[in-house]
Amino acid sequence: MSDTATTAPGLRHADPARWRALVFIALAQLMVVLDATIVNIALPSAQQDLGISDGNRQWVVTAYALAFGGLLLFGGRIADLWGRKRTFVLGLVGFAAASALGGAATNEAMLFGSRALQGAFGALLAPAALSLLAVMFTDAKERAKAFGIYGAIAGGGGAVGLILGGFLTEYLDWRWTFFVNIPFAVVAAAGAYFVIREPEGGRNRSPLDIPGVILSTLGLVALVYGFTRAESEGWSDALTIGMFVASVVLLATFVAVEARVASPLLPLRVITDRNRGGIYLSLGLAIIAMFGLFLFLTYYLQIVKGYTPVKTGFAFLPMIVGMITGSTQIGTRLMTRVAPRLLMGPGFLVAALGMLLLTQLEIGSSYAALLLPAMLLLGLGMGTAFMPAMSLATQGVEPRDAGVASAMVNTSQQVGGAIGTALLNTIAASATTSYIADHIGTAGTRSQQELVQLEGLVNGYTSAIWFAVGILVVAATIALTFVNAGKPDMSAVTGAGEGAEEAVPVPVVAH
Repeated sequence: MSDTATTAPGLRHADPARWRALVFIALAQLMVVLDATIVNIALPSAQQDLGISDGNRQWVVTAYALAFGGLLLFGGRIADLWGRKRTFVLGLVGFAAASALGGAATNEAMLFGSRALQGAFGALLAPAALSLLAVMFTDAKERAKAFGIYGAIAGGGGAVGLILGGFLTEYLDWRWTFFVNIPFAVVAAAGAYFVIREPEGGRNRSPLDIPGVILSTLGLVALVYGFTRAESEGWSDALTIGMFVASVVLLATFVAVEARVASPLLPLRVITDRNRGGIYLSLGLAIIAMFGLFLFLTYYLQIVKGYTPVKTGFAFLPMIVGMITGSTQIGTRLMTRVAPRLLMGPGFLVAALGMLLLTQLEIGSSYAALLLPAMLLLGLGMGTAFMPAMSLATQGVEPRDAGVASAMVNTSQQVGGAIGTALLNTIAASATTSYIADHIGTAGTRSQQELVQLEGLVNGYTSAIWFAVGILVVAATIALTFVNAGKPDMSAVTGAGEGAEEAVPVPVVAH
């Protein structure tokens, strides 16, 4: 569709540069998603180079996760207050500076600090990007295309990060996994500054809810850190339990405060809406399964099959192809014709079928016969489900709430990722330990003992993948029962909330 295409009735003053703006928004989203996996590939090299101990290496990942997860709601509210374009550009510039600091790190403290800064600026960037899409693309067909592209990047970018991380680490240096963010950020920031025209009237200029900021940030940090610590220290660790208790108390207090203050950080109307609540929950569950899968397949391919980092990255290509196809072809074409739940529910079930195939993993499993079809199904299912979910999560929301609604999408994904990594890794480790203990006694030679250990690893992966299958089935059930929005009404368009006279209107969703 061209920039000068006729808009739907009532869609006044649609930005003629919106499709060019989408390029820079998508580029920024790709950078953030890439960073989530690209650093994991480089971690062993960085650890050796900087002399980071095994006990401290987790902080390369944890420092980012805590800052990003803890500050997302604050970042979303800042976008509503300052303006999404301004917040978006600031987030990109800060992310680039933090990446430069990480690439130039000379000790572990400098590296950990740069990762925390990346997370903080990412928490500004991610909700601003999604809310810009929400307020710039409001015609149902255009929205479907825009969110199809965004959903494909959000889903497939992690796998692309594995390929890029493998190349950079293997052929250049681990520092380039940080430096590579700089050109992404500079191009996206420059393009956003000159191209994006944020619709007027959608700002939320209410005073900042400081108690809400403090409670939500501390509560989310405690929750993410609790799951991160559980992975390394165990679920019975006193500090792990303390973090979970603290997060429950802090987040419960946060909800109580938000229900009473005049200008809440997170208006409860955003999450109590049946459709948005169902999407946040089902997306979070799906991400739990996806993060576990990335973790186990990466280990399986490198440790059991002996793949190099680059070859491992390319092994994930079928999943990327599936996600792009599911998001930009299936989801985009059907989103304006069927109710979102009829894409999300079946999408998660198709992904569960792909995951079910992976429960048959063995040491000698064929990539072409088992892993390739499983990854294609996973990609198709997730891509088909993610696209309508991300669109509906911000559709119909008042313009002044677009930032925090977008932040909730990212929060559900971030918390889901922390849970998935910790929960499924714990299940896998327990199953592996049990298998080796039961079978090592019958292994007489060294080669037989090594074989038992590899079999134990694979047994652990498949045990955890069975849980992931169940989680995806639950996500599908929630999507089919909670999400009751009908297909978008292609003719009726209305404004929403304060500033609707000036803001780009939002399509009515038929029930």
